[in-house]
Amino acid sequence: MSGPLTGVKVVELAGLGALPFGTLKLADMGADVIRVNRTSEVPAELPTPLNEAADRSEVRVLDPSVEAEIVRRIDQAKQAGDTLGGEVEVVARGVVVGLGSHVSWDRKLDGRLAGLLMSIPAVKGVEIGLGFEAARRPGSGVHDPIDAGTAAPPTGGDARGGFRRRSNNAGGLEGGITTGEPVVCRVAMKPISTLMSPLPTVDLVSGGPANAQSERSDVTAVPALGVIAEAMVAIALADAMLEKFGGDSLGEMRRNYHDYVAALGSRWTAARATGTTGGAE
Repeated sequence: MSGPLTGVKVVELAGLGALPFGTLKLADMGADVIRVNRTSEVPAELPTPLNEAADRSEVRVLDPSVEAEIVRRIDQAKQAGDTLGGEVEVVARGVVVGLGSHVSWDRKLDGRLAGLLMSIPAVKGVEIGLGFEAARRPGSGVHDPIDAGTAAPPTGGDARGGFRRRSNNAGGLEGGITTGEPVVCRVAMKPISTLMSPLPTVDLVSGGPANAQSERSDVTAVPALGVIAEAMVAIALADAMLEKFGGDSLGEMRRNYHDYVAALGSRWTAARATGTTGGAE
């Protein structure tokens, strides 16, 4: 399968279940949609094919050393009548440079991603790239140095425009625009509210103290969050693709995309030829 999003890897971590519409839309345009559960750290180099690696784990984690601990904590919370929250990380690989906009607050792609992800019920936090950790570091430990890509001057077909970042602390987005590096979003979900060991509350009739109603409750909804977070990222990226390359048909969109990628780097090549290059920031 080939198309405008060929090579995009939408990695939804902690996801199970059927693919939502947004992800199917990406798949129709050439994306590979894959899932794996999130552990404390996601490997810098994700294996290929990713689904086969994830399928080896009962809870779809890439690090087998933490699988037993994850299962143990879930079982422990269930026995205690408690619930667990968690984090989901969504990584989109192969996203072309230049999606989104720096012009207006409502068109910034990072803002749109954050808004969609925060709209998911029980989500209490969203990070892109380093996220809150960026606030704790000096600028020299946050900003990503830029190098020329493998081809200098760049050749047509390089979705990163002939540049690469030595690191990806920005999470693939700078100034509301994709950089060509993987888009990395993390989502924090609170524990399920309904507990098998209810917490104190107030009786609305008497006004006196009472215990909350004890109802059936799952231990965690993080696996379901993964599916939804994947869909939200997929919708945001597909929407940005349509804004930039859209036409009257998918075929026209594909042509627009391929023409755009083929032209990436041409400005740099022309500037080098005339000696008018400056630093990329």
